[in-house]
Amino acid sequence: MSDVKNNGILMYKGKPLIRKDNLLYYGFFDDSHIIMMQVMESKEEKDAKFATRVRVELQSTDPNVKYRDRVLKKTEKPGLFTAMDVASVWLERALTSK
Repeated sequence: MSDVKNNGILMYKGKPLIRKDNLLYYGFFDDSHIIMMQVMESKEEKDAKFATRVRVELQSTDPNVKYRDRVLKKTEKPGLFTAMDVASVWLERALTSK
């Protein structure tokens, strides 16, 4: 991951990565799209937990679109690093295809 910026928010490739329990949000909420990742399964090794199955969704942030229609793409990946790779590509493409 990249570095911590103002207010202690973790940044990855210039965009915020925010965690709430097993959900991670990647991107700026005022942009046209955002990524939502949900840790579906994890395993414990020694004193740490590792995600072993992560759902990735590219979502529209348009408030005029019904919630169920906001998910534009989705996939599942076997770990957080693989999920972040997909997430960063999807989000960058969505934000530059205006």
